[in-house]
Amino acid sequence: MENILAVFNPNVFLPLLVSMFFGIFVGGIPGLTATMAVALIIPISYYLSPLAGLAMVLGASFTAIFSGDIPATFLRIPGTPASGAATLDGFEMTKKGKGSLALTLDLFCSAIGGTIGIVLLIVVAPPLANLALQFTNYEYFWLGLFGLSMSVVLSKGNVIKGLSAAIIGLLISTIGMDITTGYPRFTFQNIELMSGIEFIPAMIGLFGLSEVLKRIQGGNKSLSRPTINEKIKVSPLKALRIIGKRFFVVVKSAVIGTLIGALPGAGADIAAWVSYGVEKKTSKHPEEFGTGTVDGVIAPTSANNAALGGTWIPALVFGIPGDTITAIVLGAMLMFGIQPGPLIFEESGDLVTGIFTVALVAQVLLIFVGFVGIKAYSQVLKLKTSTVMAGVVIFSMIGSYAIRNSFFDIYVMLIFGIMGFLLEKIDVPLAPMILGIILGPMIEDNLRVGLTKTGGDMSLFFQRPISIVFICLIVFTFTSGYLFKFLKYVFKGKGRNEIKNN
Repeated sequence: MENILAVFNPNVFLPLLVSMFFGIFVGGIPGLTATMAVALIIPISYYLSPLAGLAMVLGASFTAIFSGDIPATFLRIPGTPASGAATLDGFEMTKKGKGSLALTLDLFCSAIGGTIGIVLLIVVAPPLANLALQFTNYEYFWLGLFGLSMSVVLSKGNVIKGLSAAIIGLLISTIGMDITTGYPRFTFQNIELMSGIEFIPAMIGLFGLSEVLKRIQGGNKSLSRPTINEKIKVSPLKALRIIGKRFFVVVKSAVIGTLIGALPGAGADIAAWVSYGVEKKTSKHPEEFGTGTVDGVIAPTSANNAALGGTWIPALVFGIPGDTITAIVLGAMLMFGIQPGPLIFEESGDLVTGIFTVALVAQVLLIFVGFVGIKAYSQVLKLKTSTVMAGVVIFSMIGSYAIRNSFFDIYVMLIFGIMGFLLEKIDVPLAPMILGIILGPMIEDNLRVGLTKTGGDMSLFFQRPISIVFICLIVFTFTSGYLFKFLKYVFKGKGRNEIKNN
């Protein structure tokens, strides 16, 4: 009990609260990711106690993941990679005058999903971490393909166009130095391309600048007045009633997010996309996804915050980072003289209890801090569209530059903005493309390492049990639509025959 009450000590609680407001600010600016928020906080946490320092890390990461959905919903610019899925239905709701409703649902589901993720972390950490340790290069290869296949199927437009976008993304991910041979690929003797294409400037360009270009194409009329007006007055009770009717969706997405977060390297962005895809596939009205459906908002945001809890499972139990944030956290723990691993529960049990308590308290505080962020950002809707679009361009350039302090990334953002504008003109979805860029290195690296292990023999990729599960899921992803149509036809036909016989 004493360890739990320690969280409410001003020396811990105040740094937690400050870091959460900082996370709202960082996550809401495209390009300034949750990882960056945590990295910026680490030097400050060095001067605090271990619990206060880790509380700041937790607070910043949870709020930054949520606030990344704010520009994604209002402006169709993901603030963080985990917010990419929020651009699909969240922005569509904003165009219908329901942006604040979407973000209120987003906020509550983030807190609920995060709570579920932390509870699962506390209860089932050892078994899930053991499962994650069984993953080899073969399983990670299929996991990457599964995440990519989800984005292909769930995007607007036909599967062929989605697949084309994913392939373009995979091709772009091959630009840079080949880590196996050390040979530059598709760099055209440009030193800046040696390290590859940064996906954050690319994402900002595809989702942000392309939207600006679409508005400019509409002429002066579309830029002279706001195109989006809030028509729905939102109350927390109304949002909670909506969530209550879809609570199973929240729980299901949170569990998926936690499971995926527990797989090292997967992260909140894959969790969001997979949960969105699962929800669309199991929905009675899949055609509504991408048009502003509530389920399309609830599923990814419940998953990405829950995934943060999942990433701590391998980090705490085995000292294996679940994502870039927990990689920084492990460094911070070592800085405090704490050794992550199986013995941490015995040697630093008080600290672990404190971490769990901080994480749960952060979910409650997220609701209050998040409302401040929504209210502040919703003022954007009162500005003229031309002013908003100018701000989008400025923040897009700042966010792109901030990643590596490189003007080259601004050029990348501009090029991808034009590319996104042209692709949307021919109805090619952008989500599979950006996910191809993100997952490409993971897919290629694990494929090549696996082939190196087997001497070029692909058979082992198809023999391991977990690999077979992922293969079946990928096949089901692409064929489930046809399968359900076939079963519907069969059962309808059977019903008609029974009527005739009677």
